[in-house]
Amino acid sequence: MTLYIQEAALMMTVQDGGRFGYQRYGMPESGPMDGWAFQAANRLVGNDPGAACVEVGFSSAEISLERRCLLALCGAGYSLSVNGRPLPLWMSFLGKPGDHIRMDKIPGGNWAYLAAAGGIQSEVWMGSRSAYPAAGLGRKLAQGDRLPLGEPCAQTGRFSGRSFPTAALPPYSLEPVIRVIPGPHLAWFTSESWDSYCQGAYFVSTQSDRMGYRLTGPTLAHHTGADLVSQGMVQGEIQVPGDGQPIVMMPDHPTTGGYACIATVIKADLPRLAQVEPGRGSVRFKPVNLDAAHAAWVEVNEKITSAIPFEEDAWLGL
Repeated sequence: MTLYIQEAALMMTVQDGGRFGYQRYGMPESGPMDGWAFQAANRLVGNDPGAACVEVGFSSAEISLERRCLLALCGAGYSLSVNGRPLPLWMSFLGKPGDHIRMDKIPGGNWAYLAAAGGIQSEVWMGSRSAYPAAGLGRKLAQGDRLPLGEPCAQTGRFSGRSFPTAALPPYSLEPVIRVIPGPHLAWFTSESWDSYCQGAYFVSTQSDRMGYRLTGPTLAHHTGADLVSQGMVQGEIQVPGDGQPIVMMPDHPTTGGYACIATVIKADLPRLAQVEPGRGSVRFKPVNLDAAHAAWVEVNEKITSAIPFEEDAWLGL
C-alpha cells in the first residue's frame, strides 16, 4: 500500500541517506537538507537511519494514508495535524487508512521529514532512492503521486508515542552562529575580507535551494579575481564568485566549481544552516579547526543514537 500526495509542497522529494561514490562522474550525494531531523524521524519509527523519507520544504503539504502505519514528522518550520487534530513534531504516531496528514508551513525553519515504518520504496538509482531531478533521477513530488511503503519491523505499534527528547533536539535559530573550517583558497582573499566574513552577518537569499544557499552581506574581495581552474567541491563548501557574495553548497551541489573557496561549513552545523529561512534569517560564521569539527560531529551522532535506543538496548537496561 502507499502514501497518496493530496497537496505537494514547492520542494517535496523522496530522500534517503544519500548517493555516494559517483561525484567523479558529476553526481552529487543528494540526501536530506537536515540530516539530524531525517535520522530522528527514521529512528522514531524503527527504520534504518538512512531509510527513504518524504522531504517537505518551503510550503505546506498534505498526504493521505492507504494503510495503517507508524509515522513521524521531524524538522522545523512546520506544524502537524491528522484529520484536523494537532500533533507535535518529533513524535511517532499511528495512522490508519483514510487519515489526512497535514503539514502546514509556519515560521521557524524550512524542512521537515515524514518517515513511515518500512521506509519509502521508490525507485533506486545508483544505489540510492534520493531524487535528483537535475540529472533525471526522479522528480519533485506532485499531487496524485503514490509512494509505496516497505514492510515495517514486527510490532512497530509499540513505538507509537515515542518522542525525541528536548535535550537532543538541534539548536535551530533564525540567526545561528555556524562553525566553519578556513578554506584552501583563503590566500586569494584580502585580510579585510576575512575579518568581514568572520564578524559580519549574512542574510540567506530567497534565491536558495537544494543546490546552494546564496548569502548577502559584507562583500568579500579577491586579490586578483575569483576564477580558478575547476576543482572538486563538497557539501558545505563556501564559494565566492566575482560579486563577492558567498554561496554555500548544499546536498544537490555541483561536483566541480571554478570559484575560490573561503571556508567550509562543518557537517554538524549544516542542518542548522539549512533551517535558516530565506528572506528572514541570517548567519554568522565562526572559524574552528579540524579537531573541533570532528568533536562536534561525534557529539551530534551521540545525541541522535542515544535519544531513542534500539529495542535491544532497552531490554539490556532492564
